[in-house]
Amino acid sequence: MKLDAKIPDGPIQEKWSNHKMAMRLVNPANKRKYKVIIIGSGLAGASAAATMGELGYNVDCFCFQDSPRRAHSIAAQGGINAAKNYPGDGDSIYRLFYDTVKGGDFRSREANVYRLAQVSNQIIDHCVAQGVPFAREYGGLLDNRSFGGALVSRTFYARGQTGQQLLIGAYQALSRQIAAGSVKMHTRTEMLDVVVKDNVAKGVVIRNLVTGQIESHSADAVVLATGGYANVFYLSTNAMGCNVTAAYRAYKKGAGFANPCYTQIHPTCIPVSGDHQSKLTLMSESLRNDGRVWVSKELGDKRKAADIPDDERDYYLERKYPSFGNLAPRDIASRSAKEVCDEGRGVGNTGLGVYLDFRDSIARLGEDTISARYGNLFDMYQRITAENPYKQPMRIYPAPHYTMGGLWVDYNLMSTIDGLYVIGEANFSDHGANRLGASALMQGLADGYFVLPQTIADYLAKLGTANERLPIEDKAFIETEEAVKDRVNTLLTINGDRTVDSFHKELGRIMWENCGMSRTKEGLETAIEEIPVLRKEFWENVKVNGSSADFNISLEKAGRVADFLEFGELMCRDALAREESAGGHFREEHQTDEGEALRNDDDFCHAAVWEYQGDDAVPNRHVEELEFENVKLATRSYK
Repeated sequence: MKLDAKIPDGPIQEKWSNHKMAMRLVNPANKRKYKVIIIGSGLAGASAAATMGELGYNVDCFCFQDSPRRAHSIAAQGGINAAKNYPGDGDSIYRLFYDTVKGGDFRSREANVYRLAQVSNQIIDHCVAQGVPFAREYGGLLDNRSFGGALVSRTFYARGQTGQQLLIGAYQALSRQIAAGSVKMHTRTEMLDVVVKDNVAKGVVIRNLVTGQIESHSADAVVLATGGYANVFYLSTNAMGCNVTAAYRAYKKGAGFANPCYTQIHPTCIPVSGDHQSKLTLMSESLRNDGRVWVSKELGDKRKAADIPDDERDYYLERKYPSFGNLAPRDIASRSAKEVCDEGRGVGNTGLGVYLDFRDSIARLGEDTISARYGNLFDMYQRITAENPYKQPMRIYPAPHYTMGGLWVDYNLMSTIDGLYVIGEANFSDHGANRLGASALMQGLADGYFVLPQTIADYLAKLGTANERLPIEDKAFIETEEAVKDRVNTLLTINGDRTVDSFHKELGRIMWENCGMSRTKEGLETAIEEIPVLRKEFWENVKVNGSSADFNISLEKAGRVADFLEFGELMCRDALAREESAGGHFREEHQTDEGEALRNDDDFCHAAVWEYQGDDAVPNRHVEELEFENVKLATRSYK
């Protein structure tokens, strides 16, 4: 596998501008001759489809929801970063770039991160022009706030509905192109494989989730915008439909999978309340702007929060990280919560929780101000927990959330398969080993609105207008379609006695215990032994009801869990090979005396890229060395 990042030459401030000028263009009339398939309709997919359609390309966009408006991006609450520096507190493109690299524990590609910071300001202008109702301060200017990992206010928001409002903006742009006929929207469809010939992406095979029909679609380029893989843990903040299938199928066809072990455990989630849950509820990290995190200083203290005086409270983030306090980055805040709970100082019936307390903020600012900032989040919390956060502290605990690993892409967002592009959370992206809060939406929209349309044009121009699209009658399509049908039929004919969910839950337990907030060599080796055993049982004893010829949720789940059962092992192998701690990857064997992550820059200052070698075979591990020319490698500190 050849890894060529295609990073442009020149100063980092000029790389993207110079690269855009060096890339080929497609004239407006010729754009109509090209067809692009986009899988996914969240912020990355919808913005890409809308922009490509606006430019005049023929776009086919697929999603498994009944509407693009139901994509998982709608669940993002807190905000979106940009380097506007409206408050005048010292922000800049370079500072956003630096914070992102530092927040990712120096495990990201400099050039990509700087481009993301550059493009961020365009996103805000674009979304305002679309009518996205960002919050505004008294004078009418756009308001913003801080998120974890930053000392400046750069996060633009729409109360607790930022993802929803941004998605509506992208959706309206997409709908306009659907009406114009440049985008054809395929709802309730799921990509089950990518068609590759001579290491070039030629199309996809999908299943119509309503009729069960297996269909092939040919295109000049394929774009995956299918999100992350946190549902490998079963319980996560992601919608239950979120999966790894599209990315993993591409991996099995030759696309390198980079850094799968990088998983972010979000510190601000409502704790698990029982075995009945199928997902966890995310509470916006923006709450940490005004809420203070604490536990009792005493072990096993079962008193109500109101009965614990201030001198007996441990505001542990403020104690450990005085410069950042409650705005310490997510990986640090999550591990700190786990540590105090492991000590026996956790709150709630389970002891797996910490307080997020707004008492002091309400006393300082007034309840009306807090309600204006977080009212809908407070209401949601109260509905779920039957506790009033205005009167008593919220209870929060970390949960699997965002994944920084994904398919490896070069500077142009192309995978190791020619013509296969990967955008948003589905690629190994710009976040390194940990994502700063509010940067997910920024990356999805940057890729979709401003980066991909430029870079994919260069690829299509090189194909030329004489390029003949591969017909679906070609052997490559027929073989891929037959393999998909065989897999579906196999799942339906096993007729075992265990449900799909039971396998997913067991896999989640193995992953959480051995590859969750902290990892050990022993635990990872145990997982690598246990997962293949579970996978074997799945293919011998899973029960999938119904048929393939109609709407079948059990079949949908089975296909996704089958991929998770393979991907989970890859994730553990990556965590085992990375003998260091960095960001969301914390190996207990590699920590400082104070319990902080201990990087090994000499041996692991690289992206690890895995190459599929066949079922039950150990994949090959390749590396892309990370070179830091603008940021000095340093021990990350938030004290």
